[in-house]
Amino acid sequence: MNTSLILSNILNPPVLFFFLGMLAIFVKSDLEIPAPLPKLFSLYLLFAIGFKGGVELVKSGVDQAVILTILASILMACVVPLYTFFILRLKLDAYNAAAIAATYGSISAVTFITAGSFLQQLDIAFDGYMVAALALMESPAIIVGLILVKLFTANQSESQEFNWSEVLREAFLNSSVFLLVGSLLIGVLTGEHGWEVLKPFSQDMFYGVLTFFLLDMGLVAARRIKDLEKTGIFLIGFAILIPILNAGIGLLIAKLIGMSQGDSLLFCVLCASASYIAVPAAMRLTVPEANPSLYVSTALAVTFPFNIIIGIPLYLYGINFFWS
Repeated sequence: MNTSLILSNILNPPVLFFFLGMLAIFVKSDLEIPAPLPKLFSLYLLFAIGFKGGVELVKSGVDQAVILTILASILMACVVPLYTFFILRLKLDAYNAAAIAATYGSISAVTFITAGSFLQQLDIAFDGYMVAALALMESPAIIVGLILVKLFTANQSESQEFNWSEVLREAFLNSSVFLLVGSLLIGVLTGEHGWEVLKPFSQDMFYGVLTFFLLDMGLVAARRIKDLEKTGIFLIGFAILIPILNAGIGLLIAKLIGMSQGDSLLFCVLCASASYIAVPAAMRLTVPEANPSLYVSTALAVTFPFNIIIGIPLYLYGINFFWS
């Protein structure tokens, strides 16, 4: 693989600030982001990318490419938890296997945003409708994970106690999904006029907020590294190899349905990333038997750094190889 791709990604300012956050923990600095701000940064990023995606969707229109991309995204969000569950069952009980499988079937919006930044840095075009795929990949994995718990837990009477209205509410109306989809729809309704009105806020501030968010993610990821001692080598290996496998499957699907190189990278990143916000919140609510230190630490302390440092340029290398 061309090392210049990795260097180009690592030398992206937001990514460097992620490393700075990790370094602050390792050297025991007292650097911290006050508690309400990371949530605000997260909401801003979801708003900005959703709104821009809606505006771009109006420009491109809903054609066969958009429909195929959305269908492929939903398919991966449903299939990934299924086969990862059975891999995880080799070492874990059904509760933890299902929670981790749902985490890896869902997506990381920040990884997606970082990949978009990487593509812009390389001047590779991508379509705004990929945000629709992002919005639709969060919820199916949560539902599949909970169905797996219901089917494979030994105590069936206990598993019957799921309140499915709460499950569906958490899957489709949690803050991340709700804001992302809502922003997307507002972008569709207001179009170019809405973009011009909000451009100073939704575009000019974007990379500054992303930088602060990744600084905080570096702090959090470094703190979570200690939790990896509880996971063992199996889960650490899983958290690196499964994203590569998922990205490889995503690459083949992208090639099959004729995505562009930029869209293919974003699709591969969606397939390869793992949720560390929406799915953990849903799992804590509905599967309290699962250990949060397993599914949060693998997604946030291993898969997230792997994807933004090595994974994104690795997936682009594979795409360039096959597309050439």
